[in-house]
Amino acid sequence: MKVLIIILNYNSQKNILICLNSFKKLEIGNWKLKTVVVDNASSDASVEAVKKNFPNIKIICNYKNLGFAEGNNVGIRWGIKENYDYFLLLNNDTLVKKDFLIQLLKLIQKNKKTGIVSPKIYFAPGYEYHKKRYKNSDQGKVIWYAGGIIDWDNVLASHRGVDEVDRGQFDKAGETDFSTGCCCLIKREVFKKIGFFDKKYFLYWEDVDLCQRAKKAGFKILYIPKAIVWHKNAESSAVGSQLHDYYLSRNRLLFGFKYTSLRVKISLIRESVKLLRKGRQGQKAGIKDFFLCHFGKR
Repeated sequence: MKVLIIILNYNSQKNILICLNSFKKLEIGNWKLKTVVVDNASSDASVEAVKKNFPNIKIICNYKNLGFAEGNNVGIRWGIKENYDYFLLLNNDTLVKKDFLIQLLKLIQKNKKTGIVSPKIYFAPGYEYHKKRYKNSDQGKVIWYAGGIIDWDNVLASHRGVDEVDRGQFDKAGETDFSTGCCCLIKREVFKKIGFFDKKYFLYWEDVDLCQRAKKAGFKILYIPKAIVWHKNAESSAVGSQLHDYYLSRNRLLFGFKYTSLRVKISLIRESVKLLRKGRQGQKAGIKDFFLCHFGKR
């Protein structure tokens, strides 16, 4: 059985090298494992740095920034051609525990209906939303993701346990509403049956959309707390920035109009009208582009 790790990179030389370094003690058992870095036309010498420090890693260079959705699709398509069975998508601003992949593989193999699994993800020390809230001993144990929750009435996707210090309250594996694209292991069969990430999203909500399509096709989405990853949150787009506001606002509408009831769609339209008058600049731009059908990269 073959596993392909896909790490998307865009102008993040320091993070990609640290991430790849965290693989040095990775436990892989009897699995055939390969890592591919998909670079979204970086201009900071990321590609050269990876080639120099990790000469055995395959690099795919995109001709332009294709975003999270299509950037990962490039790596997935390559992996399918090379007959890989499992695809681990991993952010370049993560650090991994040495047995995290083995833990994910153990569970995804137990049930044929399981299609996508994600680990427990902590904030990397110093990258918490509310740094002053925690003791020094809490660093590295503040939860970023312990399962996904979709509020269908308000079209909100949130992480269970976010900002909570881990006391073992989310140590039970089980089904979850969505798996995060920050780190998720996906069976080849999922892509063969439902296709790839929807490139309209470009950035944000594409993972929630993929999981929704997978569930409709009969696959289960699982959260696995024994697998551990640390995440340097919002390295690609700062939380609260115009870029962040833009993609979250536009893509929330894209997801909502694709999957929700007429009642919820009407609520989204009313909310959009209010935000067009009183919202932040990034929110206004995202809402306008949704109704103008301007998708992909802003």
